[in-house]
Amino acid sequence: MTKFSKSNWLPAPLAENLSVVGEQIRLARLRRDLSIEQIAERAQCSRITVAKLEKGLPTVSIGVLLRVLYALQLDTDILLLARDDKLGHVIQDIEIKNKKRASKK
Repeated sequence: MTKFSKSNWLPAPLAENLSVVGEQIRLARLRRDLSIEQIAERAQCSRITVAKLEKGLPTVSIGVLLRVLYALQLDTDILLLARDDKLGHVIQDIEIKNKKRASKK
């Protein structure tokens, strides 16, 4: 069990999402018939780190995540994050509609 600290605490919905991502990475590895050791070697990290990533622990760095995705040939999946920012576009549109004149720049 990982020791509790502010660096590894996540709200329940985020922890659940991270757990799902870890499971998806594990299934991708198994579909490719690769061992944790093989992925760790290709991602240049320890076997324990890959296992932590697959368990969905928040202490694994994003750099390790990217290297594991690369080892699984899934590295372009990272580009899907925040691609469809619907809320951001709504906020941006509201701000544009409320703007009465151009800035003084």
